[in-house]
Amino acid sequence: MPQPRETRPEPAPRDRYPDALRAMALVVVVFGHWLATLPRLEEGRMVDTEHLLVVWEGAGVFTWIVQVVPLFVFVSAAVSAIGVRRRLRDGHRQLHWWAGRALALARPTVTYLAVLAAVAVISRLVEGRFLAPFNHSLTIHLWFLLMLLGVQALLPLSVRVDRRWGLGAVAGLVAIAALVDLLRARPGSLADLLRLGELATDHATVLGWVNLLVIWLLPQQLGIAWRQGRFSGTGTGLVLIALGLVWLGATVSSGYPLAMVDGEVGGRSNLLPPTLALMGVMWLQVGTVLAFETPARRLLARRPVSRLVTILGALGMPLYLWHKFAELPAAWLGEKLRAPIDAGLPGEAGFWWGRLVWLLLCGLMVTPVMAAVVAFEMRRRQDVVSATGTRVILAGGVALFAGILASMALGAIPGALIGLLGVAAASRLLRAHPQPRLAVDQA
Repeated sequence: MPQPRETRPEPAPRDRYPDALRAMALVVVVFGHWLATLPRLEEGRMVDTEHLLVVWEGAGVFTWIVQVVPLFVFVSAAVSAIGVRRRLRDGHRQLHWWAGRALALARPTVTYLAVLAAVAVISRLVEGRFLAPFNHSLTIHLWFLLMLLGVQALLPLSVRVDRRWGLGAVAGLVAIAALVDLLRARPGSLADLLRLGELATDHATVLGWVNLLVIWLLPQQLGIAWRQGRFSGTGTGLVLIALGLVWLGATVSSGYPLAMVDGEVGGRSNLLPPTLALMGVMWLQVGTVLAFETPARRLLARRPVSRLVTILGALGMPLYLWHKFAELPAAWLGEKLRAPIDAGLPGEAGFWWGRLVWLLLCGLMVTPVMAAVVAFEMRRRQDVVSATGTRVILAGGVALFAGILASMALGAIPGALIGLLGVAAASRLLRAHPQPRLAVDQA
């Protein structure tokens, strides 16, 4: 008689809600970046760009919505938490997991920087004028990759802390961040406490950079706690939304900047380093995730919506890397068509019409860019070889961070070429580790 075949339990269906959250955040980031770029033309020729926050301070309130990096960290931690718990007994495997994450970010970044470096060289040779106005904006968005990999390296620690202290770990991070801002402000009286934000952001002390780690670890800790069921429900979501609005109102009233992103490097900032005000955005986003979970899951049960989320998820990493690059052909096309992409300043006639035209041009030009990138990435060989040692992994991590930092600091010219050397070296060193199946899982 034939032996009965061994049956394996079918894997649980993929939870599309975290995927939908990341897809939504990605769309917000892309359109937010395009909207913030103001092309400047003279006599119909592209000469410069400005940032919306630099010319219109009131636009900072929109960043309460478009600053979605905390949401990415929150969702990524929630998705990864269970797998990390399984690997905690094997520290070497955990290090390999991080190496796989780093590789999945490094390899497409190599392609991006290689193309950007080639464009920079060609631009210099032919005296091209389109690259210079976008120089730093073409690389500054890579900061997200550094921040994400940095906090993910501490994900095992965050899981252990959650296991021991639960939501007490969240409270501890909030307390540490508040203490750092208090020490930055050095208030001498009760009246000074009412000006906490003004005093804290006026003092560019080394101590403030402690919050670069503490505040970005907060959404990670919240994501793990959510995954463990420590808080949930529409009611809790509404309470967190209210907390976020009150938090933002109180911190901005005390002198923290209105914007939660930076229009230019330098000056008073909620991002460099992160401040207590940025936490208000986190409460808003986590509250929204909880408050809309039930209707969102009903919507995701519809096949067309689920399919759209899947497509956006698969395109997540390439779109994040390349959406700023699409501004180059968009500017060229806008100039050729004499489109009103330079529509002056907010409040002037036609400004918002010009913004809409610019968004349409960017959306149009990102399509062929994405088609070329996806076609190239699908042909790349997925290297899986024997694992290497801890020192090689650490060396790959250092090379990756150094390469991205160089490209951010120096812009496309010459940062793309210098950064490419570091990121390519990282890809080479880390290639000993299997690459995760979907790059979107890194977001």
